[in-house]
Amino acid sequence: MGRKIAIVGAGAVGGYAGAHMAQANEDVTFIDPWPAHVEHMRKHGLRVTHAMDVAEFSVPVRALHVTDAQQLAREKPIDIAFVCMKSYDTAWATMLIRQYLAPDGYVVSLQNCMNEETIAGIVGWGKTLGCIASSITVNLPEPGRIHRGAGKGGAAHTVFRAGEVHGRTTARAEEVCRLVGYSDSAKVTGNLWGERWSKLVANVMGNGLSACTGLPGGEVLQSEPLRRFSSRLGSEAIRVGQAQGYQLEEILHLPPETIARAGEGDEVAMRACDEQRFKDSKRTSSAQRPSMGQDMQKGRRTEIEFLNGLVVREGEKLGMSCPANAALTDIVKRVERGELKPDPRHITELRMN
Repeated sequence: MGRKIAIVGAGAVGGYAGAHMAQANEDVTFIDPWPAHVEHMRKHGLRVTHAMDVAEFSVPVRALHVTDAQQLAREKPIDIAFVCMKSYDTAWATMLIRQYLAPDGYVVSLQNCMNEETIAGIVGWGKTLGCIASSITVNLPEPGRIHRGAGKGGAAHTVFRAGEVHGRTTARAEEVCRLVGYSDSAKVTGNLWGERWSKLVANVMGNGLSACTGLPGGEVLQSEPLRRFSSRLGSEAIRVGQAQGYQLEEILHLPPETIARAGEGDEVAMRACDEQRFKDSKRTSSAQRPSMGQDMQKGRRTEIEFLNGLVVREGEKLGMSCPANAALTDIVKRVERGELKPDPRHITELRMN
């Protein structure tokens, strides 16, 4: 018998990775809190589409409402649980699946942000792994359909990076790598924390800007003031990550130091950032919105406190000021509460020293 897999959160990332696992005949159960999505998956399966050069497919899947998860008590225990919820839902989702884990089962954070510590607080560090989905650009536009606003990363860009919290290569990490590798290029990393913070920097640079301006990623990139502010956000986050001792990886196909210097006003670095980001934009639909931009459109709670807000809080612990990230966190929260309408002027008219 193969390993029994649970995908807790069949949204964009969980649905995309899980659909490919199901297509490969892995034993996958999806658990999701959106009733319409679960019902559509039950009746019609899960459909995956791409903006560029990849044929769509549909696959029958087993999908459970959160209220149906108790059925798992009568079944073979879960060997691998991928938690793919928003960061603010990590704790309850991990608590939900914990009671159905096999004795040697484990939980994988396949999410944005830094959620391994939350998971480990519930199942223990020995049952906690991480997996980064880098530049995956997926969304859930309607029940039962996952759309990727780009083609596959393939050899040009390793999308999935799976790793143990202690950095050693293990059979578990290799197994996670194999499973997510059905959907795109994957590797085992010995630098989970550096990979995590590097992905966080990339999210810090784009997610909140899309959320508070109302613009898709392509339009954010076309605005020079927004590009400059994006680099400043990334620069602050990189400096905090470096101060914490993380070994940062490439961010948006750029050396971290290049982005850091661009955000600090270095003109050579700014030109290098612009060149690479415009080059990368050709491989992604200009209409694609980062996940937080999607959340704002749908009226959902954002992860701003787990991204830019986290940078601010971690910086404060080190005596470092992160004014750009603090300002953006405040603006996004005000838009989220309905106090402001999404508008690029929130950033282009921002006056900061």
